[in-house]
Amino acid sequence: MVFSAEIIKLRAGDEQAFRELVNQYRDRVFNTALGLLQHHENAEDITQEVFVEVFRSIARFRGDCSLSTWIYRITVQKALEHIRKSMRMKRSGVIFSLFGREDQVNVSTDTPFYHPGIQLENKERSAILFKSIALLPVNQRTAFILHKVEGLSHTEIAEIMTVSVSSVESLMVRALRKLRELLSDYYEKNER
Repeated sequence: MVFSAEIIKLRAGDEQAFRELVNQYRDRVFNTALGLLQHHENAEDITQEVFVEVFRSIARFRGDCSLSTWIYRITVQKALEHIRKSMRMKRSGVIFSLFGREDQVNVSTDTPFYHPGIQLENKERSAILFKSIALLPVNQRTAFILHKVEGLSHTEIAEIMTVSVSSVESLMVRALRKLRELLSDYYEKNER
């Protein structure tokens, strides 16, 4: 496999090349993590974890996909690991509360989420939309965020999620159908 000069420098441990990589991808990684997690501090943590992983793993990068696809894969993987860990903690929180030990698990509040790229006049609608997105199954949510928030093509998403393009298309159709269902009450109330 022939690697680009950028990857060769990264594999050699070139700090300047790594700083440039971070500057180039930081916003994309953060926005993807933020869209999936809907929590600023957690998205910042995931962003740091992603670049630590990239730094540690660049020697194992095989080049079977683009560098950006590989970084998105790591981002999605880290975000989904965080979601699974949070789900386990919430289940544990229910168990602990049954035994009078609810103080041991920090259960998140149901505060509205505002994506930083949304204009002020759209904040309320954005919060409702992201609340509905959070209710989607993880694969649908991932495909939806990568396509609608990050603007990636179905082909790019298929590479990132390691599924077929038709699977991504199916995930998008089901996500949109579910979002229409979830948001129908909101739009019926506001049309009156």
